[in-house]
Amino acid sequence: MELVTVWCVLVLGAFVSLSEAHVDFYTSIGQMTDLLYTEKDLVTSLKDYIKAEESKLEQIKQWAEKMDSLTDTATKDPEGFLGHPVNAFKLMKRLNTEWGELESLVLKDMSDGFISNLTIQRQHFPNDEDQTGAAKALIRLQDTYDLDTNTISTGNLPGVKHKTTMTVEDCFELGKVAYTDADYYHTELWMAQALNQMDQGEQSATDKVNILDYLSYSIYQQGELDKALELTRRLLKLDPEHQRANGNLKYFEYMLAKQMKAEQQSEEGSEKKEMKVTESKRKKGTPEDYLPERLKYEKLCRGAGTVSPRRQKKLFCRYYDNNRHPRYILGPVKQEDEWDRPRVVRFHNIISDKEIEVVKELAKPRLKRATISNPITGVLETAHYRISKSAWIAAYESPVVDRINQRIEDLTGLDVKTAEELQVANYGVGGQYEPHFDFGRKDEPDAFKELGTGNRIATWLIYMSDVAAGGATVFTEVGASVWPMKGSAVFWYNLFPSGEGDYLTRHAACPVLVGNKWVSNKWIHERGQEFRRPCGLDESN
Repeated sequence: MELVTVWCVLVLGAFVSLSEAHVDFYTSIGQMTDLLYTEKDLVTSLKDYIKAEESKLEQIKQWAEKMDSLTDTATKDPEGFLGHPVNAFKLMKRLNTEWGELESLVLKDMSDGFISNLTIQRQHFPNDEDQTGAAKALIRLQDTYDLDTNTISTGNLPGVKHKTTMTVEDCFELGKVAYTDADYYHTELWMAQALNQMDQGEQSATDKVNILDYLSYSIYQQGELDKALELTRRLLKLDPEHQRANGNLKYFEYMLAKQMKAEQQSEEGSEKKEMKVTESKRKKGTPEDYLPERLKYEKLCRGAGTVSPRRQKKLFCRYYDNNRHPRYILGPVKQEDEWDRPRVVRFHNIISDKEIEVVKELAKPRLKRATISNPITGVLETAHYRISKSAWIAAYESPVVDRINQRIEDLTGLDVKTAEELQVANYGVGGQYEPHFDFGRKDEPDAFKELGTGNRIATWLIYMSDVAAGGATVFTEVGASVWPMKGSAVFWYNLFPSGEGDYLTRHAACPVLVGNKWVSNKWIHERGQEFRRPCGLDESN
């Protein structure tokens, strides 16, 4: 058992880096990578256990074969066999000692080492909240990027390196998560996908009766009585004694007959039915937290936004030295206009790969679920519309961070002494931040009161990774989409020179469809900018 003891020590060491157990793993891909190594360790431990069991069984097998041959010979001529004194002695020895040793071997539990490892590691496993969060992320991606269930189930996503498929059980699980939230639209989609895969011959431990039960009820909840009745009849063919289905069958038949009778008696029955169907289609799949701008937001996330030729003529690329700044006269940076109003500019190759890795390594141990400020209470809290983890890094912690801050000041011309610390964020499964403003509005007078540095005058956003699909920064009021490009940074003013908020800067971080998105941002505040960005003579400025 020495091997097991050593293995336990190794496993314990592997978890020194995981300081807290299951803290919203699904909200950060960067931290989820640790789970892959955890699972690899578990597999190694399991293989060691299998080898130990195989070794034990091999010893038992050899003993059985040896005794089988011996007893066959002995029982053919018992007296003659025992007439040999050595045989008589060995019989006594076997029954008194060796069979007892075999019993001990058979009773020996070879799983102790594996179970110990599993117990140690289980405290660092994701929990139900993580599993549900990841499931809801898939549903969110499905809606945002207008994907059908078969595309997701077969793994045919854009930019994937490691294609994987979903089983009937996986689809069934997504359907159940939606059902728990009374989201009958997505329950229908995923239960139908599970049923379709079973109908196509996929073997599964999931009972088709259960799938049909969920599917028929979710369809009934959306007002499609005839379809719900059809599926209930199919269920009863598989299980004629299903109590709930038998009750539903009678109820659906009664309601359908009542509906048809009402339509026949009404002169405007056909017109009302058409209006009802239209209304049903309009509402189908609309989430409870529906945003008025969601359609525009999702369209921009899919890259469906367009730039008019007139606007395109206003957008340029240039070498930029910020009015002949000493650090950039000989080596100006590449600057590109992403949008004209609000003015959003991108600085290319503004941070090196080495600097990015330093920032990420500083941030990883401190990543925590990103929070938002409650506009009513002012309390920081997590939100379903912001799926990421973040960490704050001060300039004194690393020369690299200090250099980044200086670079921001040199290129923007703004004082970063009153700015917030560099915030590093890593997005999780379907990670996003729905439409929001960076600045405090008039109905949030105390938004940054505790900082004492005024409102957020500007935002500097660094992309520290490329993203295979999704993950754009979109400005929903103007229809602009800015796509992640590793090593670049985008900059915009949140406030007019007058100090009034620019409501055209309302923006969002689209869900990451495929890939791992790392960003860092610097929120620059008003204090210290009085002479760097003074108010204009026109009040509208």
